[in-house]
Amino acid sequence: MKVLVVEDDDGVANAVVGALGAHGHLTERLTRGEDALRSHHDADLVLLDLGLPDVDGLEVLRKLRRVATTPVIVLTARGDERSVVRGLHLGADDYLVKPVRLAELLARIHAVTRRAAPAGEPAVVRVRDLVIDLDARRVGTEHGEIELTAKEFDILAVLARNHGVAVSRQRLLDEVWGDAYLAVSRSLDVHLTGLRAKLGRPGLVATIRGFGFRLEE
Repeated sequence: MKVLVVEDDDGVANAVVGALGAHGHLTERLTRGEDALRSHHDADLVLLDLGLPDVDGLEVLRKLRRVATTPVIVLTARGDERSVVRGLHLGADDYLVKPVRLAELLARIHAVTRRAAPAGEPAVVRVRDLVIDLDARRVGTEHGEIELTAKEFDILAVLARNHGVAVSRQRLLDEVWGDAYLAVSRSLDVHLTGLRAKLGRPGLVATIRGFGFRLEE
């Protein structure tokens, strides 16, 4: 498992990284919140301090939850009730107050990742008369294949994995372009227009005003 350790205290970070490494986990240590928002994509778990030098950790958590469901454990010296409640309401999967015993931290990590483990994604999604092969990156009907650009397919794949569920604009930007805060929103509109035209099925990719998009059953 790859764990992103967002911690500006060298002593704490070294202890946590060492313990995780000893138990076979890969780690990446960052000290800034903005770097965490750019680097969370391939992490299986985020350990997040709140007292970061550039931005408050609760703000990092809020932004992260807009675009990702990656498990997050807050690990901080901030133990007041208001901070704990706010952290959990913002989407933290667990909240630990320093100092924490490494054995307990490892147990909490195990518990959180066990709860978050997916049941498995289908390789092929069928919506209306479309067959979307996520592994082969192909889209077709009984009449033949529909040719899409790489970005058009990436957008469709995110929607297909969540078909029938609204997907936020920020999440699409994050998953397709790699960073919702650097990607150009206009690019999404251009590629969506091309995707809808090629699919030729009005209403298939529905716009959820003020939020995002949904692939309709």
